[in-house]
Amino acid sequence: MGYQVRELVNASGVSPWRRWVDSLDVRARARVRLRIWRVHHGNLGDHRSVGKGVWEPRLRFGSGYRVYFGLTEGGRVVLLLTGGDKNSQRRDIQRAHKLWQGYGGKTDGRQKSRLE
Repeated sequence: MGYQVRELVNASGVSPWRRWVDSLDVRARARVRLRIWRVHHGNLGDHRSVGKGVWEPRLRFGSGYRVYFGLTEGGRVVLLLTGGDKNSQRRDIQRAHKLWQGYGGKTDGRQKSRLE
């Protein structure tokens, strides 16, 4: 069984993840979307926790793209927060933490164990 995949949308109606992915070139955008499609079908692939309830699936192409997400509804829904690459990773993780906390994301142990 896979995951439902949703995007976080802020009060202005903007999805930070969508804004990021739309800024990529066509090829990179297609590969990122393929990765999200795989997550939807239950394949998280190469991923790790970046703390505070936020996860990072790594994409091994281009400049080392990353997608940041949290889990909701008992770990059944992947909520896409934002994205970035290896060069802006520290700043992207901080932004993802703020977005997740602003959403009300929790950091309980159950979330961690669902992905390991």
